Amino acid sequence: MTRDHIPEALQVLKSQPLIVMKVEVAAIHATGGPAGAERRVADVSGGSFTGDRLSGIILPGGVDWLTIGGDGATLLDARFVLRTDDDALIAMSFTGIRHGPPEVIARLNRSEPVDPSEYYFRIVPRFTTAAPRYEWLNRVVAVGVGDRQASGPVYSVFEIV
Repeated sequence: MTRDHIPEALQVLKSQPLIVMKVEVAAIHATGGPAGAERRVADVSGGSFTGDRLSGIILPGGVDWLTIGGDGATLLDARFVLRTDDDALIAMSFTGIRHGPPEVIARLNRSEPVDPSEYYFRIVPRFTTAAPRYEWLNRVVAVGVGDRQASGPVYSVFEIV
């Protein structure tokens, strides 16, 4: 089947900005692990998020479990609680992956500034909330692009529409 036979609505993935999220990391614990599955656990101390439809803070106590594979790729498994400016609570979890050339990853690991175009850093967030104003988030598919900075990652998150 060629693309000519696929309806136009299925040929393009459309998105719209949802939030930009700045995550503050208090500490990273290198717990180790077997070869090809080294584990690090990042304590999230807070942060903020802004967007046209919701903004607020990331509550302290979140965590990101990182697994560094034998190929050098880092797999992410994170869970945070967001509190909007109008005091709604939203649970956010995401999986993701970060990888790049070994010399770029070494610079990231030394907390040096690295242009995000030099490496691949993507997440797939999910949201859950009981807050009526934000219940639409329970039905959103989202993707994000990350930039690892010394104080913690910054994510631009987009809703797939």
